[in-house]
Amino acid sequence: MTTRSSGFSLIELLVVVAILGIISAIGLTAYNGYIAGTKKTSAKNVMQQISLAQTEYYSNSGNYFTQECTDPSADTSGEIETELFGGGDQISEDVGYEMCIVSSGASDTSYTIKATRGESSLELTQNGAWTE
Repeated sequence: MTTRSSGFSLIELLVVVAILGIISAIGLTAYNGYIAGTKKTSAKNVMQQISLAQTEYYSNSGNYFTQECTDPSADTSGEIETELFGGGDQISEDVGYEMCIVSSGASDTSYTIKATRGESSLELTQNGAWTE
């Protein structure tokens, strides 16, 4: 006498769960890479806005806005927003990068914009050269 089962075996269910786990891990990794790329692009856009604001600042004061900093922080980012953007929220927490502007010449005649997020860092010089 043979019996017929009309359901799935435990092994079949475990195989399906394992396959779904692998697919979700691959998807999560790809999604995290996508998010990191968009944050980097947003940071680059903000850095270019800072560069444009520096031109206006130079027109008004005769020198570029620079800061005494080694590592960008929330304080230096806030100071940039206050001095160059009149308190606007250009460097938002959504960007994920902290920024500062350091002098790269004598008496604030040139500058470099630095941005960091964890281990990732970006630099934009006054003449538009990028360093990652």
